[in-house]
Parts: sequence; C-alpha cells; structure tokens
Amino acid sequence: MPEILHTTTSPADTAGNGPGRIFLVGFMGCGKSHWGRQLAPALGVPFIDLDEKIEESAGKSINDLFAEEGEEYFRQVEKETLHLLTESHPEFVMATGGGTPCFYKNIDYMKQAGRTVWINCSVECLHTRLMKERDKRPLVRDLGEDQLRAYIFRKFGDRRIFYQQADIIVETDDLQLAHLMDRIAHA
Repeated sequence: MPEILHTTTSPADTAGNGPGRIFLVGFMGCGKSHWGRQLAPALGVPFIDLDEKIEESAGKSINDLFAEEGEEYFRQVEKETLHLLTESHPEFVMATGGGTPCFYKNIDYMKQAGRTVWINCSVECLHTRLMKERDKRPLVRDLGEDQLRAYIFRKFGDRRIFYQQADIIVETDDLQLAHLMDRIAHA
C-alpha cells in the first residue's frame, strides 16, 4: 500500500456533490497522465491532459514550442491554458505538466479551484522512466544518463516545495486505482 505523507482540505472541496476539479501534479514521468486516464472515467468526469491541450491550441508540439519560443513563452501559454480549461469545466481530472505548479502561482490557483494530488515517485523510478522517454521531453532530451540523474535531483529539489503544497500526496510505488480513488474521496 502506498504511503500517504499528508492530507489537507482545500476550501473548494465542499462545493458540490461530485469530485469537482482534480489536478494531478508531480515531476515529469511520475505517471500523472497514466493515473489521470484511469481516474477520470472511474469518477465519471472528463480527463484533460494540459500538455496535449497546449499542443492542440498552439498547433505544435511542446518540444517545438520550447525550441522556437523558449521556456518563458511556454510557461505563459501554460498558465493561460490552465485558467481557460479550469474556468470552462466544473469537474475534471487534469494531468498538469511537471513545472505547472512552479510558475505564476499556479499551485495557489489550482488549490483554490479544486483539489491537488501530488503523484510522487522515487528519483530512481523517474530516472528509469525518463531514460526511456527522453526524446518526448524537451528539458531532458539531450542529457546523458548521469546528466539526467543530476538534473532530476536538482529540479526535483527545486520543485518539491511546490509539490508538497498539494492537498493529497501519494507515492506511486505499488499504487492501485482503488486506493487513489479512496484517498481522494476521503481527503
């Protein structure tokens, strides 16, 4: 059974009878999209992948946005897309990007609009997953194995303070959908 580090309650939790808006946060490769695609139909709400919506809106891949426009431009588009989607959907499960909570006070916005769930994953697990997916990840695609490990340690350290603000924190080791649903229902 996964270890639950802490649970708090957001003011948005008591609004309405459904699950409301659930934002999955965590480092790239932790499984936000994987768990979101399973969790949303189980809760009877739409699934939204923020990165996919950004790509649809921009008409180009995240990789191309980073390469052509830079990270600052991407983060601004990410914030605007987050707000538009949140304001137009009363209920959903959203997989955010790994950096989404870390810029423009997005973590505060998400906590006000719904519940945030940190999908936490060990550094070794992240390293293994990201080594396999580097070509899809603009921030790590050109890194070697040791460079990637160092990047994960550094970036995870920088971002942890934002992830830790989530309403619900779960460890992905041995995580089962039923347990994730239970944690969200009883938070």
